[in-house]
Amino acid sequence: MKVIGLGDNVVDKYEHLRLMFPGGNALNFAVFAKKLGIDSAFLGAFGDDPEGRHVEESAASLGIDLSHCRHYKGENGCARVKLIDGDRVFQGSNRCGVLRTIGLKLLEDDFAYLMNFDLIHSSIYSFSEPYLEELKKHGAVISFDFSNNFTKEYLERTLPFVDYPIFSCSHLTEDEMKELMNFSVEKGARLVLCTRGSEGAWVLCDGQIYHQPPHLVEAKDTMAAGDSFLTCFLISLLSAKDSLSPSARIKDALERAAHFAAQQCLVQGSWGFGKPY
Repeated sequence: MKVIGLGDNVVDKYEHLRLMFPGGNALNFAVFAKKLGIDSAFLGAFGDDPEGRHVEESAASLGIDLSHCRHYKGENGCARVKLIDGDRVFQGSNRCGVLRTIGLKLLEDDFAYLMNFDLIHSSIYSFSEPYLEELKKHGAVISFDFSNNFTKEYLERTLPFVDYPIFSCSHLTEDEMKELMNFSVEKGARLVLCTRGSEGAWVLCDGQIYHQPPHLVEAKDTMAAGDSFLTCFLISLLSAKDSLSPSARIKDALERAAHFAAQQCLVQGSWGFGKPY
């Protein structure tokens, strides 16, 4: 199996510690997949500032394939964060820096490269929307994290090209969440994953809903807990033994993901590599 994160990377600047940590949904996916023993890559845009260099060097040191990344003059994606009782609270950002202002600018050789991967993961913060339809035409399998920042119009535009949509649903009632899951399936999703923080995660597949309670730990930092959960779930699901029933594969993947995410909450930053700034 080979997977790739397409889109965003950031540094999370922990203002109370004066440390910056690499992160970003698409890059986190590639890093966590690598930690799970999967061949992974990242295609995104790095700024030429110290923040961009730190993120790129950290990811490269883990063996992530960065061969098709863009390098632009300007600010790398950056967010300011404070930690309150182990929970990260965002204080503001530059909205992905050069990725937003210049874009991915994918070319034909990039599409050929992307089709070497079994799964392409992107997100609502990745500025990849212009390429989803073309990727789907090429036969790509796509997972997409909509976070909690989606609108009905945005879903109408993007869901038809997404196989595995992921949503953060703590702001919705359970009934609203289930309505969203059914709507996603109507638009063509194979499977829908919804997370609700301390309440756990829900999956809808083939008309059946599954619930996974969280594995509770004394969290050091909840940064990227959701990213680690979705990565482990998708990797476990797609690499499960064919001898397992579909239901058993989903339940096993959910359990593995809960354990992996709990362990992630013991790590500072998305995946370590804190550096003074």
